[in-house]
Amino acid sequence: MEAIVKLQDIALNMHLEPAEETNFNPAPEVAPCGQVVTPRNSPGSPPAKMRRSAVAKQEALGISHAVMPGGKTMPMLKTLLTSACERNCYYCPFRAGRNYRRHTFQPEELAKAFMQLYRAGMVEGLFLSSGIIKGSVATQDRLLETAEILRQKYQFKGYLHLKVMPGAEKAQLRQAMTLADRLSVNLEAPNDRRLALLAPKKVFLEELVRPLQLIEQIRQEEPGHLGWNGRWPSTVSQFVVGAVGETDVEILSTTEYLTKQLHLKRVYFSPFSPIHDTPLENQPAENPMRKVRLYQTSFLFRDYDFGLEEMPFDQQGNLPLNIDPKLAWAEANLQHDPVELNRAERQDLLRVPGIGPKHSHTILNARRKGRLSELNHLRQLGIATKRLAPYVLLDGKRPSYQLPLKL
Repeated sequence: MEAIVKLQDIALNMHLEPAEETNFNPAPEVAPCGQVVTPRNSPGSPPAKMRRSAVAKQEALGISHAVMPGGKTMPMLKTLLTSACERNCYYCPFRAGRNYRRHTFQPEELAKAFMQLYRAGMVEGLFLSSGIIKGSVATQDRLLETAEILRQKYQFKGYLHLKVMPGAEKAQLRQAMTLADRLSVNLEAPNDRRLALLAPKKVFLEELVRPLQLIEQIRQEEPGHLGWNGRWPSTVSQFVVGAVGETDVEILSTTEYLTKQLHLKRVYFSPFSPIHDTPLENQPAENPMRKVRLYQTSFLFRDYDFGLEEMPFDQQGNLPLNIDPKLAWAEANLQHDPVELNRAERQDLLRVPGIGPKHSHTILNARRKGRLSELNHLRQLGIATKRLAPYVLLDGKRPSYQLPLKL
């Protein structure tokens, strides 16, 4: 019971820690005719009110529904080894000096509590972070001890996302890579100047960027079969957006480095939201649409081979909030120089709005069998044409399309 109370108190602020995409609302069932089916209780299934109650109980413990690569949804416990911390990050609910009740798990205690939830079928994975007590190295050792207990004593084979503490040593990083499916180091800010305004006790290059560099170095120098489950873990990071006046150029220049040089799988963007009894409690919350544009741009870096210099920044160094950055690039570059879908290379296809990695392969495969001469050919391949039509040629001709209505 004591462990449950700890998990519940810690869970109150764990939504601020991004860990895999989350989706609390399952996709609706769609009938073959295209109508959304209103859920009905099947014989023996609990009524909707009971299901909602079960979800609420999960959320109260810090259990979120993580969306994994490939689209699989997995219930995952997000928690901390301790909510006490000796760092004083200005935005953080767990910062030193803030007046609220703290909780600390011993490694064996947390591992046992997680396995009870796992055996009860409530969770399949674990995201484990921690406040910093007695220094980052000592805290990292306790995180590693917890992971070892799960993997070795309890033979847990499921998903484990492990947080890396600022300034963790290379040997600790390598050990973590043999235990976890994913590692994360939160940069919080895009450079040392902004970090000083956000988390003054953290050191940007030595404590935050360096561990990510060392993880990539290990990946490059040592064989992947030494990692957990025969492969090295993926890495991710996070920025707090809108707290200290950083521009999108600053955030995305660092994001591009993380994505293209250190091969991070994902960079998370958390819009700043003020927390009571912190130095930034009177700072206004950030517009959530800014997060959307930052995510879209980070995916252009990661999956579409766009560069920072191609993004449509305004004079203040920020992205427009009223238009998708890929669409803005196409408006400026493809209106008068459309892409011929029958001849374009994959990297040029990816520049067209409405064409992603999957659809680019579909087009390349279809071209081996014949010419694409009308939009209907694309629709037959399962490709929506509304977004791409203004920016392409089909057999040297612009396809006809309806101009959007201007309100």
